[in-house]
Amino acid sequence: MGAADKPAGPDDRVFVAGHRGMVGSAIVRRLQALGYRHILIAPRSELDLTDGAAVRAFLSREQPDAVVLAAAKVGGIQANNNFPADFIAENLAIQLNVIGGAHQAGVQRLLFLGSSCIYPRLAPQPLREDALLTGTLEPTNEPYAIAKIAGIKLCESFNRQHGRDYRSVMPTNLYGPGDNFHPDNSHVIPALMRRFHEAAQRGDAEVVVWGSGTPMREFLHVDDMAAASVHVMNLPAEPYRQNTQPMLSHINVGSGVDCTIRELAETMARVTGFRGRLVWDARKPDGTPRKLMDVSRLAALGWTASIALEEGLRGTYAWFRGHAADIRG
Repeated sequence: MGAADKPAGPDDRVFVAGHRGMVGSAIVRRLQALGYRHILIAPRSELDLTDGAAVRAFLSREQPDAVVLAAAKVGGIQANNNFPADFIAENLAIQLNVIGGAHQAGVQRLLFLGSSCIYPRLAPQPLREDALLTGTLEPTNEPYAIAKIAGIKLCESFNRQHGRDYRSVMPTNLYGPGDNFHPDNSHVIPALMRRFHEAAQRGDAEVVVWGSGTPMREFLHVDDMAAASVHVMNLPAEPYRQNTQPMLSHINVGSGVDCTIRELAETMARVTGFRGRLVWDARKPDGTPRKLMDVSRLAALGWTASIALEEGLRGTYAWFRGHAADIRG
């Protein structure tokens, strides 16, 4: 049996890059629940992933059996608009250092976590993997999207040239425990959750929500994302190859269900106990009109989401309330 076909399991040494982030921490929880005993982590104070020499030295020293690249600079529409150079430069650096460093250290298996924003703004819905590079990206997050596309192509290129088994998963909009709840630089669910929570606590008569409320979005709980990630990472080589292509190897991860932002806001009001009215600020940008993932490739590989949106929001809200004193901004 070749190295590429080596069975994955709890005896593996797995390096999770970005273990303190929402996704990375969920992947660590998932690996622990499955009995993995050798999970390698390194806080930013000990390992700067933008420092190529440091990353190469770490991987050479630790010799992991597999790497999960969950580290990234992320943010919502406003953050992407305000700091485009930061988003493209930092993410490109992290990806090149970790993926290239893994190859140099002889790591055969790697899982790269991307984003659904890799797809063209007006791609046919639901978004299929083969929509990649077929049209213009959403301008508000184009630099971030280009960095993520580069990550996919890095993995595919090492596979094609060097026989590595580097896989990529593209999650839809994620939420859950450990999310960023900053009032300005967060994604839609944590931003709305904080806004509705504070309004409910103050007894406000109304909450202002950005945009028209008509765009449609798909959301996936981060624990589902972690389960899907480990599932894809551990798939035997043959079924993975049968369901992907060498230059179209990424796999969508989502719930397969979407809702309007208005429906999300109404659900958030129920979850947080807000009883006032919603006001829509149509002067604010809506972003992409719709983003629903085609998850048939992942379903064919044996995985589907299990956490419904309102159930996931209630669990996330309980986590938020329990950590409110620690959340700054």
